[in-house]
Amino acid sequence: MTASIDQAWKLAKERFAALNIDVEDALKKLDTLPVSMHCWQGDDVAGFENQGGALTGGIQATGNYPSKARNAAELRADLEQALALIPGPKRLNLHAIYLESDEPVERNKIEPKHFANWVSWARDNKLGLDFNPTCFSHALSADGFTLSHPDEKIRQFWIEHCQASRHISAYFGRELGTASVMNIWVPDGMKDLTIDRLAYRQRLLNSLDQIISEKLDINHHIDAVESKLFGIGAESFTVGSNEFFLGYAASRGTALCLDAGHFHPTEVISDKISSAMLYVEHLLLHVSRPVRWDSDHVVLLDDETQAIANEIIRNNLFDRVHIGLDFFDASINRVAAWVIGTRNMKKALLRALLEPTDQLRQLELAGDYTARLALLEEQKSLPWQAVWDTYCQRSHVPVGADWLKNIRDYEQSTLSKR
Repeated sequence: MTASIDQAWKLAKERFAALNIDVEDALKKLDTLPVSMHCWQGDDVAGFENQGGALTGGIQATGNYPSKARNAAELRADLEQALALIPGPKRLNLHAIYLESDEPVERNKIEPKHFANWVSWARDNKLGLDFNPTCFSHALSADGFTLSHPDEKIRQFWIEHCQASRHISAYFGRELGTASVMNIWVPDGMKDLTIDRLAYRQRLLNSLDQIISEKLDINHHIDAVESKLFGIGAESFTVGSNEFFLGYAASRGTALCLDAGHFHPTEVISDKISSAMLYVEHLLLHVSRPVRWDSDHVVLLDDETQAIANEIIRNNLFDRVHIGLDFFDASINRVAAWVIGTRNMKKALLRALLEPTDQLRQLELAGDYTARLALLEEQKSLPWQAVWDTYCQRSHVPVGADWLKNIRDYEQSTLSKR
C-alpha cells in the first residue's frame, strides 16, 4: 500500500504544481492549525461532578450506544485512542464539570488543583487545553437563568463560577505554554412571550463585565462569548443573542464564538466569519452539524464545513481563528465519532490549502465569473485525497478507513467490558 500511496502522491504533486500550488507548503501550514476536540463527546455531556443528574439548558445527547466513559481515567483513555488516529496538531476543550475531586466542590469554588491531572495528561500528550464554565445542569440554573437571573444571589453564584473558570483557563495556558480559549455560553431565555427583554440583557451585560474585569495575560488566557438563537424551553427569547454577543465582543475586546448550530437553519457561520473579523480580534468556531436545529451531529466533510475552512485559509486567519468542535452523538461509537469529525475538519482545511486561491481571486477582480465558477468546480476533482493519505502516513496514523479496525479492537478489548 505504501508504494501506491507514494505513487499517487507524486502524481498529485505534479497536478497541483501545474496550478502553482506547493503541496509541501500546504502540509506545513496544516501542521500549524490545531483543532480543539471537545471532551463531552466521550460521555454525552454528563461530566463527573454530579453523575446521574439531568442534562439541562436545552441540551440533548440522543442515543444509547453502550460503554460511554464513566470517569476521567476512562475518558482520557478514550481520547488517547481517538488522538492516535487523527493526524496533525490537536487540542482538548474541557468543561468545568469534568473536574476531579475526592469530595463535592461547588462550581463557584473550583480551582486549578481540580484539573491538575488533565494538565499533566495534556503535557504528556503534547496538547493545549481550552475551557468552558458550565452554566447548565445545576440546581441554580433549573429555572432557565444564570448570569441574567433576577435574583442577585443566584446571579452572583454564576459570576463567581465564571471568574473561577478564568483562573483555571489561565492556569492551563501558563502550564502548557499555549493560550487557553475560555468560552462563556449561558442557556438563559424564556419559553414564551417576554416583556422586559432589556432588563435581562442589561443584567447579562453587567455580569459579563464583572467576570472579565480582572486582567489576565492574553498569552495564557483568551475570553470568548457565544450566542444562540434558541434552546429547548427557551424558544421565544434568548438573552445572549447574536446581536448581543457580537456587540459585546466588539466593545469589550473578547473573542466571539460562532457555533454552526446556533443560528436559523437557513444561516451558515461561514458567511459570518469575514464580517465578524472586521470587529473582533479573535474568533472561536464551534464546528458542528445541525440537522434542522442545534442537534450537534458529527461533523461531515460537507459544503459548510468546507466553506468554513475556506474562509479561514483564504483570508489568512491562522492566528486569529480558533477551531473547536462541538457535537455529541450517543447513537454510534463515541470514539469513532471524534475520529470522523476531527479528520473531516482537517480534511477541509487541507482542501482549502490546496485551492488555487490567488488565481480565483484574480479572476474575480477581473470580473471573469465564468472562469471563476469553472475553476472552482474543476478543482474539486484535483487529487487532494492523495495528499491527505501522505499526510496520514507521515503522521503515523491509519490511511483511509483503516482506522476503523483500531476502533473495533478497542471496543472489544476495553469498551465492551465497561
